[in-house]
Amino acid sequence: MTSETPQDSSEAATREAPGRGWLDPGSLSTSEGTTALVHLYRGEVSRSNTWRTRLDATTNWAVVTTGVALSYTFGAVDNTPVVILIVSLLVVLFLFIEARRYRYYELWTHRVRLLEMNFYSGLLSANFKPEVGWAQEIVDTLQRPSFPIGLLEALGRRYRRNYALLFFILTLSWLAKIVIHPTSVESWSQFLERASVGPVSGWVVLIGGILFNAGLLALGLFTVGLRHTDAEVFDRTPRFYRRLWARIRAATRESLEIDLGSFKPHLGGGRKLVFIISDEVEAVSKPLMNELDRGVTLIRGQGMYSGKEHGILMCVVRSRQVESLKEIVHQADPNAFVVISAAQDVRGEGFRPREA
Repeated sequence: MTSETPQDSSEAATREAPGRGWLDPGSLSTSEGTTALVHLYRGEVSRSNTWRTRLDATTNWAVVTTGVALSYTFGAVDNTPVVILIVSLLVVLFLFIEARRYRYYELWTHRVRLLEMNFYSGLLSANFKPEVGWAQEIVDTLQRPSFPIGLLEALGRRYRRNYALLFFILTLSWLAKIVIHPTSVESWSQFLERASVGPVSGWVVLIGGILFNAGLLALGLFTVGLRHTDAEVFDRTPRFYRRLWARIRAATRESLEIDLGSFKPHLGGGRKLVFIISDEVEAVSKPLMNELDRGVTLIRGQGMYSGKEHGILMCVVRSRQVESLKEIVHQADPNAFVVISAAQDVRGEGFRPREA
């Protein structure tokens, strides 16, 4: 008669029930599951940092190559501007390599963001509700890895973030070399003569350059609304743009961190009175107070048609904060009803001083 050890019993149970064991989530304690997720998070952060470094290396290649080309072109009177054209094509190759690397970066960072948004946020907030199916989404990316964004979106995003200014500098430098270096052109025919490359006429080179830059601008402009992942940090602007002006504003904001809309004059003294009717008053009011640093007043109201009680939040913001307010409200409660009007005069803390 032989005695059965606890280890033998465990192995036998595993053989009888395939798929069970420590790999089964149901057999993990809370502390074991938390530890496993923490180690997974650390590993994904390490991977994303590695690919982030590779992204920076590609950008450095493009910057250094551009600098060398400009130094050579303007270093001597007889140096040809053809070098700038060749380097422009080389920078396109760097853009393609960086976009490919960016897709890998997004793959690892996407998992990091899933853990941050649904696991760590839940540890820090008692009232937090994670997204449904977030754990299964991580499992799917582990078992069947796939890029969260397409190549076109990656190309457009990297172009706006880093390469738009490089191509602008290359184009401007080529024009400067043709027009003013070493002497200024005196006629259109002289311009075309300087722009020619061997047997290729100046007209062909000029039209090719216009089409080349127009294609790059179209790439950056019409991929602004592609947001298949939120792993990267960017302004939370609407996914779909109905007007060209909105696309230009978004592209400029992402490339230069300048909002062209902020240069327009604001009506109503630069202040807006906002009423927000919502059933998620806590979720809406907290970011308004914390992120916009504006006071919020809660008013209780009742819908006359439905008879249902709602919360009415009233606050005053500056005109430049309106877009941020809209994004905050949309994120907290997409069904909220928002009324924004011009405030003629606002007195109190954060605005004009109160008069006695």
